[in-house]
Amino acid sequence: MAEKQYAWHALDSSECLRLLGSTPETGLSGGEAEKRLKVFGPNVIEEGKKISPLRILLRQFLNLMIIILIVATAIAAALGEIIDSVVILVIVFLAAILGFWQEFRSERIVEALKRMMAPTCSVLRDGVMVKVRAENVVPGDILILEAGDRVAADARVVESHGLQAYEAVLTGESIPVAKTASVLPEDTPMPDRVNMVYGGTTITSGKGKAVVTATGMRMEFGKIAKEVMEIKEEKTPLERRMEEVARSLGKIVILLIAVIAVVELAEIILLGQELSYDIIIKIFMFAVSLAVAAVPEALPAIVTSTLAVGMWMLAKRNSVARSMAAVETLGSTEVICADKTGTITKGEMLAREVFLGEKFYELPNPYTAQALAEVPSEKKLAGLQRIALAAALSSDAVVKKTERGYELYGDPTEGALVLMAESLGVNHIEARSRNKRVAEIPFSSERKRMTTITSSGAGITAYMKGAPEVVVNICDKFLVDGSVVAMTREIRDRLLKANEEMALRGLRVLAVAEKVMSEPLTEYSEETVEHGFTLLGLVGIIDPPRPEVKEAVEKCQTAKIKPIMITGDHRLTALAIAREVGIHREGDLAVTGAELAEMSDKELEEKVEKITVYARVTPSDKLRIVEAWKKRGRTVAMTGDGVNDAPALKRADIGVAMGITGTEVTKEASDLILLDDNFSTIVKAVELGRWIYDNIRKYLAYLLQANVVEIAVIAISALLILPFVGLEGEELLPLLPVQILYINLATDGLPAIALGFTPPEPDIMKRAPRPRGEKVFTRDIISFIIMALIAQSPVLLLGFIDALPLGIEYARSRLFLMFVFIELAIALNTVSLTRSIFKVRPHKLLILAILWEIALITILTSIPATREALHIIPPTLGDAAWILLGALVTFVSMETTKQFKIGKP
Repeated sequence: MAEKQYAWHALDSSECLRLLGSTPETGLSGGEAEKRLKVFGPNVIEEGKKISPLRILLRQFLNLMIIILIVATAIAAALGEIIDSVVILVIVFLAAILGFWQEFRSERIVEALKRMMAPTCSVLRDGVMVKVRAENVVPGDILILEAGDRVAADARVVESHGLQAYEAVLTGESIPVAKTASVLPEDTPMPDRVNMVYGGTTITSGKGKAVVTATGMRMEFGKIAKEVMEIKEEKTPLERRMEEVARSLGKIVILLIAVIAVVELAEIILLGQELSYDIIIKIFMFAVSLAVAAVPEALPAIVTSTLAVGMWMLAKRNSVARSMAAVETLGSTEVICADKTGTITKGEMLAREVFLGEKFYELPNPYTAQALAEVPSEKKLAGLQRIALAAALSSDAVVKKTERGYELYGDPTEGALVLMAESLGVNHIEARSRNKRVAEIPFSSERKRMTTITSSGAGITAYMKGAPEVVVNICDKFLVDGSVVAMTREIRDRLLKANEEMALRGLRVLAVAEKVMSEPLTEYSEETVEHGFTLLGLVGIIDPPRPEVKEAVEKCQTAKIKPIMITGDHRLTALAIAREVGIHREGDLAVTGAELAEMSDKELEEKVEKITVYARVTPSDKLRIVEAWKKRGRTVAMTGDGVNDAPALKRADIGVAMGITGTEVTKEASDLILLDDNFSTIVKAVELGRWIYDNIRKYLAYLLQANVVEIAVIAISALLILPFVGLEGEELLPLLPVQILYINLATDGLPAIALGFTPPEPDIMKRAPRPRGEKVFTRDIISFIIMALIAQSPVLLLGFIDALPLGIEYARSRLFLMFVFIELAIALNTVSLTRSIFKVRPHKLLILAILWEIALITILTSIPATREALHIIPPTLGDAAWILLGALVTFVSMETTKQFKIGKP
């Protein structure tokens, strides 16, 4: 049998069987199945070419920041600073492990997909039902499907007896789908193809037969696996920004070394000196000092520790970040594409409204013990209880009251009807014990209704629920204010109009009817029972939005983040919920999967900014939506719980999986897992991400200003001050490499980590997200560095010059200690780059870190061995005055100039 693609859902089942060379009575022969297995291959999800873990690990060391740090390690080791080199090496190793884990975990997504496939299944071979391994199923095999089975491959239904499948893992549809063998239009979207069953989904009720149409990578699951494997990992915003920092630092180091070499060689030529070994060592030492000053060795460690703190804080807010970089990326989020069911809504069906007589009634919420919005008359209340009783008796679902509310067993829609009965004072367990079911005419997608026949002391009664357009036509009477009246054309039209109004409000509408039978029948069937019913009313069911979502959406819009709803539900339901929570506003567009399929990628890219609701979408639709936003240069978060979401989650900048309802596949593809499946938790996570990124910027500014000031002071001293006082060789260095490393690793380290705990600034969720291509060196960071350079350099140089008459070692010691204390003062200034420290208070950890550093340097200067290691001498009272006044002047200068800063928002 040659492989060919057909629209199987659009072909009659007999034509499908003919094309696949099979019959529903005998299936394939054993020999034919073996031949086809050789042609089509095993029915398994294939894995792409694996990269060895060692290769992934080695690739991490090609990172530019890692290379710079390795060079810094080599320099520190060459200078005899073994402890410093070990510290930097540990930083390098941790950064490499983090990158390795990021890449390695993506390999596990396809493995999770494989685990979702059925291990065995029942098929017809040579007319006999046999159990075979799912990997041996081939196109043309007849699957025997029963409740509880996991479908082994994509197949066309040829027989259905109440067959229903739960396809949420694939389509996102939370309600089991009734399956039929009827033909559908060719353009029917995948979630609406009720005559198809899909590999990896589960049969919830009924039984049937289906002929296999696709196996392995040709299944919908296989297509998803292929899409996942084809998606290339992108660098996160933080990784791109750290690379930018590394490139800038690399250029600065090379430029400094070049300038030093040129200046020093020019000086040698002008002075007529000979180029000796000592002179080369002098130039090298000077270059090393400036190179060490230019590299913020503590930066990767501080970034890692801050992101780790962010992960811990996210966990406290009901979300788990699966990678550190995800914490920062959250702060860049510009678009949140969220699933409706369970994320924006509660994921629990509730009867919200009843049309009784000529009036709509809003029903009480059983979860909140809310009362009826309007107290009805006794007759109306009796009518509501009558419809509640009929709904409960025509359903199979059971609900149990627990400490947390209600637990539902059975179909969610029927559960909503039973809960309605309970909230109106009708105990469904007692009602069913008084009204014993004697027969049932089951629901099917063709009939669109279900009828139950019960027996009680009052006699035999039939109860019906189903689609209003079907049930209304079976009824010849209507209940109005407790009285039964004849069903007229006017009443029928009014009921159908009420049905439309409720549907426009996003409600799934069911008509409920009853029929009192004069005597028991020998046979209860469609023909003998389903006529002459009395319509009791219409019930509107909805999965209501979470109460906190509306506020979260408003917060998004204030923060210039665009929330988007993506759902497998129908357009009307999606629009009603989207309007209620504020996602869809006047002028916005709502499109269906079918409409999306007609758009080109270019057209979607042009319209995507205006679309806020997507309904009846397919897996590839979700991926296209993410792609369209990314082509617009936006940072996108995509939520999901089903397998169908895996490619989109992996492609999105932030993939958000549901912790409660999410599949293992989506969790493996995600960057963030919501423990409560709540949209508002995403917004809280975004706020935390912004806070973390703000703090990363603060300590980046803090570290870089220290490096710039070090370079400026060393260069000015070595080139313009020290040569004129008769110093040369190592004496030309105002700070030695070990002293610079101490400032960069110790003095700058702990305060920078503590800056990661700085409380968020007041406008954190009132400003627009930072642009995707925003550089690290933004105007406010550059402005802060320039301010720091202007405020510190004169003070440091004056203190150094004042101490030079007492000797270079004495001057170095003062300069080193001034650097330490001034940097600690600057840490307080960095609590906000634009606001006064009195408006954004420092965290207590920063105060403790500063006090610790002061205590540490005091102890180190008191111990001869550590003084010798740092090449410093004990400070005098004069030094103490310079140190403390220098720190105070710098602090006041920075706080004052913030008020006039060009980078100020």
